[in-house]
Amino acid sequence: MQRYFVDQVLTTDDDPIYIEAADHHHLARVMRMTTGDQVYIVFADNQFCTAEIVSVSEDKTLLKLVEWQTNNPELPIAITIASGLPKGDKLEWIVQKGTELGADSFIAFPSDRSIVKWDAKKTEKKRERLQKIAKEAAEQSHRVHVPTITTLASGKQLAERCGEYDAVVVAYEESAKANEKAVLASVFAALRPGMRLLVIFGPEGGISEQEIQLFKAQKAHFAGLGPRILRTETAPLYLLAAASYQFELNNE
Repeated sequence: MQRYFVDQVLTTDDDPIYIEAADHHHLARVMRMTTGDQVYIVFADNQFCTAEIVSVSEDKTLLKLVEWQTNNPELPIAITIASGLPKGDKLEWIVQKGTELGADSFIAFPSDRSIVKWDAKKTEKKRERLQKIAKEAAEQSHRVHVPTITTLASGKQLAERCGEYDAVVVAYEESAKANEKAVLASVFAALRPGMRLLVIFGPEGGISEQEIQLFKAQKAHFAGLGPRILRTETAPLYLLAAASYQFELNNE
């Protein structure tokens, strides 16, 4: 069943529900839905329901609530993926697949070793595109939360935000080369539902020595992700899959 996010919060179960703009176009023109069809609606407070289409007009779709849904597809810990700007469309891949795997939010920053550089105009345009990708991926994977996309100006700015999280992990290539296996597992073991985890990934050239010192000063943990060296677009997906096993599959 198709899923749509709306900027509403219902005050009663009888409140009308509206889908407008691009989502209305998708529902009416692309999916060709009509009166009586049902969809999932996710509200601004992350509650969601099954809703039935009442009418489809030129500029909006009117729906009514059928049944509240209670299953929660979100990871029990909020994981933020911070990526040093990679080349090409790799960041789009990270956001799309990372959203499907349960990331809570994403941060993009120009790492010391990033080849790609964004000016102010390009940064906002890129952020908007990434936010759209996150929304579409959240709909496809039946989530109730659309990850937020934040752009920062430097690794220093990222280091300054480390205190907002319960734990910070830096995916570190040298730890993987040394066959280090315990750090990530120990961080996971200390986390409890509702906590926030920031995981930092470098671009193709990795994290610079200066950035390592910045994150060490914030008491970040430096962890390997298994015995193999992963690409910058693969490593976040490995981390999220490991988190899903630890906090969802392994606890059932």
